[in-house]
Amino acid sequence: MSKPAINCIAPCFIVKDVPAALAFYRDFLGFEITYQGPSEDDIFFGIVERGAAMIMMKAVGVEPVPNHTRDVKQGIMRWDAYMYVPDPDALAAEFASRNVDFFLPLGNNDDNLRGFEVKDADGYLLYFGRPNTANG
Repeated sequence: MSKPAINCIAPCFIVKDVPAALAFYRDFLGFEITYQGPSEDDIFFGIVERGAAMIMMKAVGVEPVPNHTRDVKQGIMRWDAYMYVPDPDALAAEFASRNVDFFLPLGNNDDNLRGFEVKDADGYLLYFGRPNTANG
């Protein structure tokens, strides 16, 4: 018997200002805003999507706490989201054309991944990449 498919996972980020966060993902990272509300004059929740990637965001009156800001003295997982992309070089070129400020530029890392990091408007660290291939 085959397992039912799961096609997407969507992190939910606590943000300071939902309209500003939505605009960042739309204008710099090429996501589509698929929901903002609950009404035009009260936007405290939103969703952006690009391909199978979805990010939900909500303003709840507290400061965002991105992973890289936590000091647990046991090593750290810097990324708040990992987005698998088959061609990180092409995506990095697209983002560069949108004047995205890369937190870590395109390259191969010690975990045998090829990709790059971007920090969003609230400081969440996004990694866009894939496992490295020979001469990646």
